[in-house]
Amino acid sequence: MIKKWFMVVVVLSTLLGACTQAQAPSEAPTLKIGLLPVLEALPMYVAESQGYFKNEGISIEFVPAASAAERDQLMQAGQIDGMINDLVSTVLYNKETQKIAVVRFARTATPDNAQYSILAAKESGISGLAGLQGVEIGISEGTVIAYVTDRLLQLEGFSPADIKTTNVIKIADRLQLLGQGQLKAATLPDPYSSLAIQGGATVIVDDRKHTELGNSVISFRAETLKAKPNTVKKFLAALEKAVNDVNATPEKWDAVLTEKKLIPAPLTGKYTLPKFPAASVPSEAQFKDVQDWMKGKGLISAEVAYTKLADASYLPK
Repeated sequence: MIKKWFMVVVVLSTLLGACTQAQAPSEAPTLKIGLLPVLEALPMYVAESQGYFKNEGISIEFVPAASAAERDQLMQAGQIDGMINDLVSTVLYNKETQKIAVVRFARTATPDNAQYSILAAKESGISGLAGLQGVEIGISEGTVIAYVTDRLLQLEGFSPADIKTTNVIKIADRLQLLGQGQLKAATLPDPYSSLAIQGGATVIVDDRKHTELGNSVISFRAETLKAKPNTVKKFLAALEKAVNDVNATPEKWDAVLTEKKLIPAPLTGKYTLPKFPAASVPSEAQFKDVQDWMKGKGLISAEVAYTKLADASYLPK
């Protein structure tokens, strides 16, 4: 009798377990990624062209955005799951409640390749750091450009009173004004800094010496990370393969750079790709420094916890 009762319990437990599994919601293997025409998007396009997303069993849709403002509108409206952005904007997104989390670096400065540079115009007469004291530098206020400008100069010994800036929001406008000499100096991201150099501008200081400052990141909506954790992991696994491909054979991807307009047209055939970083996320110290700067600028009143800003658990092991 006891044996029969035990068998009934086992059968019922098995059936209940099967029902529970059947009722467990399965995640849709799809993601929408908002992409600007920026160099950091190259590994994603390579992953697509090489079939790495398909091999992982996921479907990725790239949603084009013409500007960071348009990208942010897509994210805030829930029309995309992920995007390429930076540490400053990540903090701004999460300053009231967690909306996104960084899951990977998209690009980082290295000792060989700068991501952000402060440049002097061709006819400015500025040839060294001392020449930047009290000179208005074209930046985009309240952004990573402003953060990097302040920190680069402070690390080179400038006091806050030595640093003067002027707000020129669009990169293209900053580049043009610098080229025309209407700005004596400006901070530009690569590859636009490379284009400025091609036009005669001089690099005064960049983040090759301070690589902890220069970076961009890949972020996902917190809701997406909760609903589709395995899909995000597969996305990052596919991306890792593409990063390895790009780093191994950088000359192979010129057609993608041109087709997707990831570098300015005048640099076609003349631009050397930087090394893209292996799977990693920003450190707590990097976010702490960004938030210290943001508090000083009145952009935030309180720090956001690191655990709500970055999450390395989705990276391939």
